[in-house]
Amino acid sequence: QVQLVESGGGSVQAGGSLRVSCQASEYTRTMAWFRQAPGKEREGVAAIDTVGGTNYADAVKDRFTISKDNGKNTLFLQMNSLKPEDTAMYYCAAGAFYIGPDLRPRAYDNWGQGTQVTVSS
Repeated sequence: QVQLVESGGGSVQAGGSLRVSCQASEYTRTMAWFRQAPGKEREGVAAIDTVGGTNYADAVKDRFTISKDNGKNTLFLQMNSLKPEDTAMYYCAAGAFYIGPDLRPRAYDNWGQGTQVTVSS
């Protein structure tokens, strides 16, 4: 079982930037970031596969960038031009199989504990 630990969340004003990281305990295949706001379902934000293919939710395209340092087993999410509606708990996820950059939670079976991102207006 892969262990995933997120870090880098925090509070920022609208228009600001944050970078969250996810340290994996071992090599991982397709990875993704999800988020969940209070009272809402978990939603896929961005995913990256083993050949660098990426996929983004429409709500974050052109503002967020997902990347992965395979040598360090670390996943990143650079978030720019943050909006209050980006406020949520952000979760890192890793898939057990070689799949494309899927944004559906059911594609992943390893999850981190989450890191809170709060954007104030």
